Amino acid sequence: MDRQFFEEQAQRVTGLQHELRQALDPFGLVATTLKAQQAWLLHPEALSRQLLNWSADYTQWHKMILARTLGAPDNDLFPPHPDDTRFADPVWRDSPFWDGIKEWYLFNTRWLQDALYATPSLCDQERSRSAFWLRQVLNAVAPTNYLATNPVAIARALATHGDSLLLGYQNYARDMGRGDIPMTDMDAFKVGENLATTPGAVVYRGKLLEVLHFEATTPTVNKVPVVIVSPWINKYYVLDLDSRKSMVKWLTDQGHSVYITSWKNPDASYRDIGFDEYVTDGIDRIVEVARAISGSDTVNLAGYCIGGTLVATYLAWLAARGEAAKIESATLLTTLTDFSRPGDIEVFLDEEGLSFVEQTIARKGYLDGKEMAASFRMLRANSLVWNYWVSNYLLGETPMAFDVLFWNMDTTRMPEKMHCYYLREFYFKNKLIAPDALTIAGQPIDLGRISTPLFMVSTEEDHIAPWLQTWKLTERASGPVTFTLSTSGHIIGIVNPPSPTSKRSYWQGSVNKGEAADGWLARQGKTAGSWWPSWSAWLAERGGGQVKPKLSSRQYPNLGDAPGSYVLE
Repeated sequence: MDRQFFEEQAQRVTGLQHELRQALDPFGLVATTLKAQQAWLLHPEALSRQLLNWSADYTQWHKMILARTLGAPDNDLFPPHPDDTRFADPVWRDSPFWDGIKEWYLFNTRWLQDALYATPSLCDQERSRSAFWLRQVLNAVAPTNYLATNPVAIARALATHGDSLLLGYQNYARDMGRGDIPMTDMDAFKVGENLATTPGAVVYRGKLLEVLHFEATTPTVNKVPVVIVSPWINKYYVLDLDSRKSMVKWLTDQGHSVYITSWKNPDASYRDIGFDEYVTDGIDRIVEVARAISGSDTVNLAGYCIGGTLVATYLAWLAARGEAAKIESATLLTTLTDFSRPGDIEVFLDEEGLSFVEQTIARKGYLDGKEMAASFRMLRANSLVWNYWVSNYLLGETPMAFDVLFWNMDTTRMPEKMHCYYLREFYFKNKLIAPDALTIAGQPIDLGRISTPLFMVSTEEDHIAPWLQTWKLTERASGPVTFTLSTSGHIIGIVNPPSPTSKRSYWQGSVNKGEAADGWLARQGKTAGSWWPSWSAWLAERGGGQVKPKLSSRQYPNLGDAPGSYVLE
């Protein structure tokens, strides 16, 4: 009886601790900070060295201030990072006063970050999480973010007789209603008018998706169509921005018939839609529609980002069903299948952080895309948050019109059951990489069963799907793999049309079984320009010959012009 009593009390205390952390510290910032403080107190000699380092930096800063006051030229003791544009204006160098404020901020920032990484007894995960949240604080308190300590904003206010402050306030009031800080002029674009304008048709409309078909513009087309699975966390038209950047239009001009998913933007009524439905009623549906209209037994399947993760899962699902022959080839664009190191987003994904996200989703029945977007923007807070805070509100500017940023802010929602399953089973538990650890729509999933030829594209600067992590699939899939590493990042490295003025380039080649990423890269030559033409040629080899174009069929008639209705929700 006594033992049972104490066990019950222990469970109640554990439950209370969990509830308190969920309410006050879901991502473990306070807990990790307290652990770091305790570690320093247990190592007084190391703490003393760190404090001496700060004193030495302070002394240098103080001498610099005195020298600048007496007319000495600027000599940055603590220069900003080359990519840090916050202090680019000459006033931060020319004025001793503002230079002193800048240097004070930079030396304290550097010291705090160095001290964090030198903290004894922290594991790598705790160090990474602490560093992330410390960066958020340091970025937020930068002098450039406040009118009183931003000389550029003060000068603008004086030069405009206060008009810039009035415009900034108007921008702020408008954006408060929208619930976001815009990164572009949100009035400059309209889907279907100057975005997503490639001619096409809606040939299927179901609960989860519209299937958009863009027929080739050439007299004949490859019989085997290209089927693209877009991310369900964003809208499809990042691949169909305008006529110059549209991957969809470019493929149709090369003689490819293109089908693409336009996912439904779910509301609370979709909360019980699971990952299984995204396989059976999503990707399998568009494949069947494309096969039926084209008359081809197979398709060349492609998936972008999380859409690529769905494609890889689907390939393993088909293999388990003995239906792998439905897919002629698969292209995976910036696709994670091994989530052991999923990029910077992992700072949110410990047990407590995940539970907090799940509770947030459960309250509404979906995850709002703005919440997801805010998380990703925090990964690059200076360039994606505070840069726009300063320009929109302190300087009173209207952001530059940029179609990619408009698309990035045109967010979608994710149903509760599906997204919680994805976060916990894929991201947190990393089960996709383990053979038969997941059962999707009645089938055990083993990526090792994938024998379909793969064309994989990753990007050098991708912080969402790091290329060394996307490479992991080459170690599992049993079929031939052609790997491409493009310069630039997660979006621009993919939205990379051929252009004589393009500054981008890529490495490309087949992967030997068991080959390490660095070994593969070492034997590749760098090619200037876009990787799109080489991909088109690779697809054409699997195109099944030439046939006459066919936009729709009796079974799947033309339901209306692209971009359809789901993308507008």
